[in-house]
Amino acid sequence: MKTYFSIQLPDYFEPLTIRQLLKYWLVPRKWQHLLRIQEKILVNQRYHHFDELVHGNDLITLDFDFLPTNTQSYLPDDSQRPTILFEDETTLVLNKPAGIKTHPNRPDETGTMLNYLQANSPNVLIVHRLDQQTSGALLIAKSTVVVPIYNRQLSSKMMKRDYLAWIEHPQLPDSGTLTGPIASDPNDIRKFRVDPENGLPATTHFQVLKRTDHAALVKLTLETGRTHQLRVHLSHFGHPIIGDPLYNDNTHPNDKMLLHGYQLSYEQPFGFHTIQRVQAPLPTYFPK
Repeated sequence: MKTYFSIQLPDYFEPLTIRQLLKYWLVPRKWQHLLRIQEKILVNQRYHHFDELVHGNDLITLDFDFLPTNTQSYLPDDSQRPTILFEDETTLVLNKPAGIKTHPNRPDETGTMLNYLQANSPNVLIVHRLDQQTSGALLIAKSTVVVPIYNRQLSSKMMKRDYLAWIEHPQLPDSGTLTGPIASDPNDIRKFRVDPENGLPATTHFQVLKRTDHAALVKLTLETGRTHQLRVHLSHFGHPIIGDPLYNDNTHPNDKMLLHGYQLSYEQPFGFHTIQRVQAPLPTYFPK
């Protein structure tokens, strides 16, 4: 697991204190404290007080070797090799096929994306998940260091997750926002529902890209990330996703759910507004 980082500040960098720089990089406060008391952050190979300024072209080195080793492990499964859309020293973005779970729910379970990764890229950590029947871009951390950074990007809306879906009943505006608190469905443990009294706030933005007489292709952007959020919102407002086995009564057993995470955008850790956008090709069964 990578714990040592060496970053040269760009020449256009506006001076910040070391404390401000770590806050900008979304480093957790507890880790900032450990970097300080253990003198694990150096500027041009020397330790400096956290209230001192850093400037353009300074070399910042960070050593997170105080973090525990990732002990999360899964049974390796080499029956498939995930398609890698992007990889660097801290991060993997995979193209998850529909029908495969993101992670196992039991220690003896195999056949999920993390089982396949265990056979090829062990000690990785999940940042977000995709439903089993949803295909598309899946972000995986190769280092414990970047997990809270990505979690903060998710919670602060810096990370964007865009989806494409074909929906039934295309009589909806060209664009708009769907809102409705989401909670577990007490009548079906597999499902969720819009529940104003018990649900957690949820917001989905949509844009219609194409219409036919009976369907529409929509771009969907998550503002929040509740379980089954896109599926629940679209079904609740009368536009269920085609092929959805839980929320569309017109779905047949062999139908594919037409929901695909086509684009993931995030800021690279320890960068400077460096946005990485990764697109996942549409599955062959997905109408364009």
